[in-house]
Amino acid sequence: MQKKFRIKRDDTVQVLTGKDRGKRGTVVRIVPKKDAVIVSGVNIVKKAMKRRSEQEQGGIAEIEAPIHVSNVGIVCKKCGRPVKIGYKIDGDKKIRICRRCGEAL
Repeated sequence: MQKKFRIKRDDTVQVLTGKDRGKRGTVVRIVPKKDAVIVSGVNIVKKAMKRRSEQEQGGIAEIEAPIHVSNVGIVCKKCGRPVKIGYKIDGDKKIRICRRCGEAL
């Protein structure tokens, strides 16, 4: 069974805890097995990369590591700060809304 997350790809999120607290970025990828998301420009780690071919270079590369989904909060466009997500049924569609101002996310 596939896990469901309230945060989706291309959402703007803010890091709530950890070394990158306060940084904002967009969700690049969701990792359901680890309950994590990869956010652009956040949780940058150095990784030793092996040279695979003549054209590719090896060395130390900086990549974005996954961050647990509980440590990020979605940013409301109207409020401009991290908020909790609620749901509202609009006809036969279920839409995500901001719990603070009621704006659709």
